[in-house]
Amino acid sequence: MADKRPENEPPSSAVALKYDRVTDPAPRVVAKGKGSIAEQIVKVAQEHGITIREDATLVDILQKLDIDSIIPLEAYTAVAEILNYVYKTNANAKSAKKV
Repeated sequence: MADKRPENEPPSSAVALKYDRVTDPAPRVVAKGKGSIAEQIVKVAQEHGITIREDATLVDILQKLDIDSIIPLEAYTAVAEILNYVYKTNANAKSAKKV
């Protein structure tokens, strides 16, 4: 997840989340950074085909958390919307590959 920016401008902040429905009670922060670290987070996500969603407000909230922290309750709705978007995007991509 990165902050909102013009397409040719690198992200100023980024946060990576991980969620395992079996082992995690909620998504957790697995990487975060600003400047060149944010650029690297986005680059690695792109290289691995990970869907990126930009939300500057949510990034600001999640930047305050420690690595491996569970997201706070006030971020649940926003993160749930993002996860829904990611799951749908991934499902659509898989369907398109089968055709």
